[in-house]
Amino acid sequence: MFLQHLINGITIGGVYAMVALGYSMVYGVLQIVNWAHADVMMFGTFVGMLLTTVIGLPVGAMVFAAAFFTAVLGMGVERIAYRPITSDNRRMAVLVSALGMSTFLQNLAQLVFGSSTKAFPTIKVVNFSAGGVSFSNIQIVILAVTAVMLAILYVLVYRTKIGIAMRACSVNIRNAKLMGINTNAIISFTFAVGAFMAAVAGICIGTYYNAVYPTMGYMLGMKAFAAAILGGIGSIPGAVAGGFVIGVIESLGAGYISSGFRDAYAFIIMIIILAVRPSGIMGVKHVDKV
Repeated sequence: MFLQHLINGITIGGVYAMVALGYSMVYGVLQIVNWAHADVMMFGTFVGMLLTTVIGLPVGAMVFAAAFFTAVLGMGVERIAYRPITSDNRRMAVLVSALGMSTFLQNLAQLVFGSSTKAFPTIKVVNFSAGGVSFSNIQIVILAVTAVMLAILYVLVYRTKIGIAMRACSVNIRNAKLMGINTNAIISFTFAVGAFMAAVAGICIGTYYNAVYPTMGYMLGMKAFAAAILGGIGSIPGAVAGGFVIGVIESLGAGYISSGFRDAYAFIIMIIILAVRPSGIMGVKHVDKV
């Protein structure tokens, strides 16, 4: 039973990790929380559904096309909702703008796609069993996709010039600008990468539960944000670790305590971490120097 819950938790934890990375990367560069991030993910999931059901794209092409669209949408959100006001360091204005963009995307999705839950086209489910533990081919695919996306992100951030520029902006964006880095381009690229990964996560979760709906980003986004807080928001390894920890705790709590409180476990962990270690398990304290 424990191994069963562990496998289920790791599967959903991979999805949380991919979404949490978007929160952490944007916060690392701009020191703001992109509350519209999960709703951008939701739009990407709907686009993936349409590309499969209407156009008939194969799964691989559908995932890439939907993720590319979502990356462009993420850059548009940054350009419209954040860039005009982040330069003035108006944190409250940024928060209001983020919440407004989130509400706008949710309502736009309801207007375009309807408010009812849609069945997400899924691959044929094949169940396996070994040692008393059952798992499906969909879980295997999700874990494989998670591993590939995390590997690509690692190479991008730590082995490329644009990754060096992203890390420079996360240390001090003003100094990065003085060093000749096009910080606006790096910020847009960061939003695009986060949105791309979120779209892949949204398609994974849509396939896993065979459902997509306009408000799907709310709870998933909150759990991913809790994962980012747990790992240390702004830390890429922390977001990954936090996602898997939240997924496993959620699965174990639902199995051994009560499934009725499944959505509460992530927030309980977030509150405890904020009270005990606000910087997260892998975060570091930053001291602003002037």
